[in-house]
Amino acid sequence: RVQLVESGGGSVQAGGSLRLSCAASGYTRCLGWFRQAPGKEREGVALIYTGSKNTNWADAVKGRFTASLDIPKNMLYRQMNSLKPEDTAMYYCAAAQGPVNCWDPDEYVSWGQGTQVTVSS
Repeated sequence: RVQLVESGGGSVQAGGSLRLSCAASGYTRCLGWFRQAPGKEREGVALIYTGSKNTNWADAVKGRFTASLDIPKNMLYRQMNSLKPEDTAMYYCAAAQGPVNCWDPDEYVSWGQGTQVTVSS
């Protein structure tokens, strides 16, 4: 199981920006950002093939969020711009191993502890 640690969460006004980081303990086939708001199911935000860097973004964040990989440091970053109150959630990074479909959230079996993002209006 890959160990993952998220950081960079916090509180911000609507329209502001945050940059989240995820440190992974080893190579992963897929890395992803997920989020879960109170009373809602966890949803995928960005799912990434680490080799090709192809990324599947949720419609709600397309054009506002970007992701990047630092392979030597084994780090995943996410820049979050134009934040909205509906972006408020606990954000998690997750990893999937082996020859799996990175677009399938069920393939992600390693999870970080999460970092809280709160966006006020």
